[in-house]
Amino acid sequence: MKDRWFVCPRPNPKAELRLFLFPYAGGTPTVFSKWFAEFPDHIETSIVHYPGRGSRFNESPIKEITALVEEINQAILPILDKPFIFFGHSFGGILAFELAHRLNPQPQILFVSACGAPHIPNPNLPIHSLPDPEFIRSLHNLDGLPAEVVGNLELMQLLLPILRADFEAFENYQYTSNEHRLACPIIAFGGSDDSHVDRARLDAWAHHTDGNFKTNFFFGDHFFINTARQSVITSMKAEINSLHAKE
Repeated sequence: MKDRWFVCPRPNPKAELRLFLFPYAGGTPTVFSKWFAEFPDHIETSIVHYPGRGSRFNESPIKEITALVEEINQAILPILDKPFIFFGHSFGGILAFELAHRLNPQPQILFVSACGAPHIPNPNLPIHSLPDPEFIRSLHNLDGLPAEVVGNLELMQLLLPILRADFEAFENYQYTSNEHRLACPIIAFGGSDDSHVDRARLDAWAHHTDGNFKTNFFFGDHFFINTARQSVITSMKAEINSLHAKE
């Protein structure tokens, strides 16, 4: 699966299922680098690689959700020759949701993580246009930047344009009501101490599917996928196994 839009750590032509992981704002494929080894051989894991970071650092980041989703849509179509599943965290959850609406067939499961349902107004104040010190402070308060990163001025200068672009896309996103709800199940994951996305906004994802819906909470803040990674992956595998047991 050689494509600039996807990083597949362990290609497996014999896999029966593809799992696509959508990183959070500012995220590179490395944020999921430890995940692929946790899934069985019949599941091939691919990480969506947004422009402007990693090996795509020389490309301009895309500052609009619709444009970014359309680019991913064009890139992913040739590799949807097997059943597939989406997992998106925060910013990545909206991308995965919007992409799922464009596809036929849809993913077998849509996992949305630390991401409020799109039809519910986001109560958090926008931060993408704040001056650098305030913007960095807001990111740090979101637990999105470790202290050692914040203290590295050279690294921050590289990260700030990417982070601003992703937050601009995320914060300017306007949900357009779709007359057709998704047919696939939606599983919403949340952090028990996440002050950015509360239970009500997670539970509201039920509005967007005609399939099964469930919310699962894990110990941790907005980035519980790092601190509770094993529990998150165990839950995902259980949902995947449950789905296939019904087939």
